[in-house]
Amino acid sequence: MSELSMKGLKMYPPSKQIVLIDFDNTITPFDVLDDIIKRFSVDRRWVALEKAWKEGRIGSKECLEGQLRSVRITKNGLSRYLSSVRVDPSFKRLLSLFKKRGIKTIIVSDSFSFIIKQILKKNMVRELPIYSNRMRFRKDVIIPAFPYRDGRCHRCANCKKMHLSKYRDRYKMVIYIGDGLSDLCPAKHSDLVFAKGSLLGYMRREKKRCVEFKDLGDVCSYFS
Repeated sequence: MSELSMKGLKMYPPSKQIVLIDFDNTITPFDVLDDIIKRFSVDRRWVALEKAWKEGRIGSKECLEGQLRSVRITKNGLSRYLSSVRVDPSFKRLLSLFKKRGIKTIIVSDSFSFIIKQILKKNMVRELPIYSNRMRFRKDVIIPAFPYRDGRCHRCANCKKMHLSKYRDRYKMVIYIGDGLSDLCPAKHSDLVFAKGSLLGYMRREKKRCVEFKDLGDVCSYFS
């Protein structure tokens, strides 16, 4: 951890620190939403949409809307699939460390609240504030909704920077934990960033300070 980050953690009391954490491939060991799209799509249109999103030609809202049009699974079927998904083995320990210190933790995700809540419940994780997209079902068709989209920005379906900004006045130390393209904006405006995957690559290319992590056990070591 950089000297600046350590100074920030010591400078501000825990009541003035907040953790924003991504869900897919951060709290979970793999990208659950991606796996759902791959497993339950009736065609391969999701591949071209994924490529266009990664190349920045479309935003995640357009990408997800297009991909989910090809997914066929009922609410009960999706619940059965989600019942087998486990969170990172160190996630509960990390939450316990934050709780013991009095640090508020929220989940910000470009996935969907139905998916996130089902997984947390199955893994017996206490309810956390969740800011994510939403879905409803019409038989075996998923209909997405994006209540937290910023109309001025076409990159993300769920504007994580908007959630961060909402807490900025109350918290002096914003800690961000994430792995992907949807984490770039909030990471740029956080005081301490734990990064892996494409987020880590971005932070290094832009010469921005961050702490590399492979799993949440690495993050735990900084707060133990």
